[in-house]
Amino acid sequence: MNILNPEKFQHPKITAKGEPRANVALSRLETLWFNTGSLCNIECKNCYMKSGPKKDDLSYISLNHVKNFIDEIKLSETTKKINVHEIGFTGGEPFMNPDIIQMLELVLRSGFSALVLSNAMKPIWQKRKELKILKSEFADKLKIRVSIDHYLPERHELERGPKSWEPMIRGLGWLIENGFNVDVAGRTMWDENEPTTRAEYKKLFDRLGLELDAFDSARLILFPEMDETMDVPEITTACWGILNVRPDAQMCANSRMVVLRKGDSLPQVVPCTLLPYDPKFDMGASLKGALGPVALNHPHCAKFCVLGGASCSS
Repeated sequence: MNILNPEKFQHPKITAKGEPRANVALSRLETLWFNTGSLCNIECKNCYMKSGPKKDDLSYISLNHVKNFIDEIKLSETTKKINVHEIGFTGGEPFMNPDIIQMLELVLRSGFSALVLSNAMKPIWQKRKELKILKSEFADKLKIRVSIDHYLPERHELERGPKSWEPMIRGLGWLIENGFNVDVAGRTMWDENEPTTRAEYKKLFDRLGLELDAFDSARLILFPEMDETMDVPEITTACWGILNVRPDAQMCANSRMVVLRKGDSLPQVVPCTLLPYDPKFDMGASLKGALGPVALNHPHCAKFCVLGGASCSS
């Protein structure tokens, strides 16, 4: 694949060819994400979030930050654009955030479903007691999505690093044994066709005793590989008809994410989970100001969402 043309993804309204750039209107805000911080216990070869043990460009979101946004949601319940039912936590590794259990309890006690994206390694292992208490009270309202980049240990470790498979399997096994609501996220970077990939994941799930339908794309989510330096087409208004893809099917039609960048006093709302660092996508410090349309002005918009058909939400 060619390197990205530097003239692409520069103007919010027109493409490098001068064609009208596509944008996505917010249909209804149904999923609100919090990036808990960019620190992670491991550093993946191609991390979508640029996370790692020394990566602190995104600071820890605090319990107070989450509470403020939940209060705003409750005050906005009569607004047709805001109908949040799911609150997601991504990172970094969310279970490294010191407030994660309190944030989950607040979210669940406030009546929302909670989704946490985790590598299921040491940080989650250290929170077993607290998680069991949440599970006993809120049951399936709490969902953990575990990253398994490939069904073979050696390929998973090519991305996640040596000795990353066994700790993940141990953490996933604990979640299964204790009846947690679990999904799995994999990658499509391996030059395999999707039916084969899903069939092999099914064999893994069967061996682990995980009752998860590997052929259900909402339970085993296979994310397209992303590299914002590589060439992808810009999405124009004509692309919706050409590709037979709906704007309201894109992640930014029903989701927003809250991030706290290092050095900032207030969090920012951004369109989706994939754009935590680029200030041109900042939508303000409240949900009220984040309800407008999103210009598809980033390679991830094309590769992950429009062409890849992926979404981080449940």
